[in-house]
Amino acid sequence: MSLCDAVSPLLVSPGLPRSGEGDPVFAEPWQAEVFAITVHLHERGLFTWPEWASHLTLEVHRAGRAEDGSDYFEAWVAALTRLLAEKGVADETLVLALQQSWQRAAEATPHGQPIQLENDPHRSRRAEE
Repeated sequence: MSLCDAVSPLLVSPGLPRSGEGDPVFAEPWQAEVFAITVHLHERGLFTWPEWASHLTLEVHRAGRAEDGSDYFEAWVAALTRLLAEKGVADETLVLALQQSWQRAAEATPHGQPIQLENDPHRSRRAEE
């Protein structure tokens, strides 16, 4: 079996969204990106996959989550944020502030243009002060 034929154990993760053919799928590009970031951090040795799975499981089953799983990747981001905070890699408050800034920037960016943090109206006001 070549490396190309090898099936990654990550592909059999429980709860991974799949197409009708069984292939992993993402509803939005950011979901693929956060998945890739998580895999990269795992491969770099920042955390074990069982450690990650434990954090994701806790977040997916947290009270208030959508019963239909529609907020799966929001849970994914929350689990990754919490894990990075526990590892001392990122501060949860800073990550949340950045998420909010990106959201405001996305809302303020004309369709078809690249989203940049400079487009966040709150960030612009702070820079002017």
